Amino acid sequence: MNNNFDHISNIVGKLKSINYVQPGEVPGIDLYMDQVISFLDDHLETSKRYSDDKLLTKTMINNYTKNELLPSPEKKKYTKEHMYLLLFVYYLKNILSISDTRSILHPLTEKFFKGDEEVNFEKIYAEIFQIEQEQSFDVTRDVVHKYRKSRKTFESLENGEDKELLQMFSFISMLSFDVYMKKHMIGKMIDDYFSKFDDSEDKDSEK
Repeated sequence: MNNNFDHISNIVGKLKSINYVQPGEVPGIDLYMDQVISFLDDHLETSKRYSDDKLLTKTMINNYTKNELLPSPEKKKYTKEHMYLLLFVYYLKNILSISDTRSILHPLTEKFFKGDEEVNFEKIYAEIFQIEQEQSFDVTRDVVHKYRKSRKTFESLENGEDKELLQMFSFISMLSFDVYMKKHMIGKMIDDYFSKFDDSEDKDSEK
């Protein structure tokens, strides 16, 4: 059990070390596509599962623009607002469909992409980043709690290898169910709240 707990603790430790783009790190100058990709690769490298994973590509970014997740660049250059919006797209698309991601971000883009000093994408990102940093401790604690609970399953099994396999499956199942429930909740919020921001033309085009 200690070896397994050490393994899980190591995974949790690696999660804590994942890099995030800090508020204020985004360059204040407009960037070309290659510079955008290079910046995000450098700052989000530890979020890769495999070293050769592609976080973002030219094709992806062009598709985001085509699907109205990202406004078109200005003279082939991406502004600071583009960068912060692209970061939100990157995080959301890992758990949501492109359509759902668009439903969430489109009203924000319409209202705040060319924001003022009070509300703009840099300020929105900074606010969200702060609460996510605070939440990371709760997430870590919950993962450890679920792991310890999984170790109490299938305790009657005498075969140590079978017991370990089923206990690890229990742990993954608990984590997966947690993600499933939250994803389902997000879907309901999109349908019940964000759908009101879709105008009739958008709805007709998606039928």
